[in-house]
Amino acid sequence: MNSEKLENGIQELKLNQTEKECDADTQSQLQFTTFTEFVNDASLHYQIIRFPKQIFVWIGYNSARLGQIYGAASTRPNNVVSVTNILGGNSDNTGSGIARRLVLKTGLNIIMACNIPKNSPMVEIEAEKILIQKLISMGYTKPRLAVTSL
Repeated sequence: MNSEKLENGIQELKLNQTEKECDADTQSQLQFTTFTEFVNDASLHYQIIRFPKQIFVWIGYNSARLGQIYGAASTRPNNVVSVTNILGGNSDNTGSGIARRLVLKTGLNIIMACNIPKNSPMVEIEAEKILIQKLISMGYTKPRLAVTSL
């Protein structure tokens, strides 16, 4: 009877250790980055969370409001990027366009929250440019194909 309890206790310890190792592996794969940039007298707040096979990006314009959330991924068979509005009402081109281009640049699935105003194309361009520069510096973009000259 005691040997059964001892065996069960050992099995339980092994299971707990395996669960902790899995949790540690998951935590080490997540990378969080937060920063703020000032553009045209407005503050752009960014948060990037890198998961193993996708990236979550939030761009806040002058506030910490979440805004609309988009999901973007490349789809088969032609690797065309598909984007959908997950949360936030009517879709606009601001967040969906940035999400589409991020999938093309990174090759990863993108979940993007964005509250950039619809009528501010210059802010959108600057926000995307800053985001792409940050993703490149962090190594999240696909390498460009080398062009050889003959």
